Amino acid sequence: SPFFYRMGGRNETKVMYFILLGFPTTAELQLLLFSALLLVYLLTVLENFLVILIIRNNQSLQKPMYLFLGNLSFLEIWYVSVIEPKMLVDVLSHDKRISLQGCMTQLYFFVTFVCTEYILLAVMAYDRFVAICKPLRYPLIMSHKFCAQLIAGCWMCGLTTSSIKLSFIARLSYCDVDRINHYFCDISPLLNISCSDSSLAELVDFILALVVIMVPLCTVVASYICILFTVLKIPSSQGRQKAFSTCSSHLTVVILFYSTTLFTYAHPKLMYTYRANKLVSVLYTVVVPLLNPLIYCLRNKEVRLAMRRTFTCRR
Repeated sequence: SPFFYRMGGRNETKVMYFILLGFPTTAELQLLLFSALLLVYLLTVLENFLVILIIRNNQSLQKPMYLFLGNLSFLEIWYVSVIEPKMLVDVLSHDKRISLQGCMTQLYFFVTFVCTEYILLAVMAYDRFVAICKPLRYPLIMSHKFCAQLIAGCWMCGLTTSSIKLSFIARLSYCDVDRINHYFCDISPLLNISCSDSSLAELVDFILALVVIMVPLCTVVASYICILFTVLKIPSSQGRQKAFSTCSSHLTVVILFYSTTLFTYAHPKLMYTYRANKLVSVLYTVVVPLLNPLIYCLRNKEVRLAMRRTFTCRR
């Protein structure tokens, strides 16, 4: 429950929990929305788990490209699990409260996974650049040890960025206003409902978001520009098609994830004033994690063949 303290010579109510407003629905639509979200969540977890299983059980997929893909699937299982179970409970429950500590914990892990995915997608773009532009040196450059270091670096950057952001956001005070017009604890709503000066926290968040988004984005763009020039130099159309087919799945995932999150985190406090922000958040927290495994499996011939072998052997 809230408690009172003195601030600026007057009593203020400091909230100990928040109420996540989520998506207002009628009683008739609640069960339908819950069923749809539950189905999407279970499918997302199952798809990503199957991708990990297929990569682990097929010797032909023991390559850097699929090592990164397996880690992306592992990341996305946790990524959706931070948000969607609480969202499912809130759809049916009248008590939509989340404690201040619970809110900060959810935010910490969510930011960690988002930042890690940004960097991991950039690493995957670099892997495609080396494979296509420097094919003879690929086994030497993308050694197992270097790939493991890149993956560890992605997680370390995500954890560090999240820790810095949360250290500033956790210092903010939240008085009187305990309602968050969102379905999970995100940076934007917390900055907007704070009763203390959030300018420093907003500045730190903006600078870190700029670094975490723009550096990987520049890496992806530079990698694909080099890939494009290399592919155009291939004399046969079949060779060009084969080279580009190894990148098409990754490029599709990058466009989906980067475009939706860039819309939200380019200027978090400003974007929160628009209701569209909540709808865009659904894209990168619910829809994109569901589509990613499908994109990689349906557009990648090696994964499709490995999937067929896996289920044929098990049968």
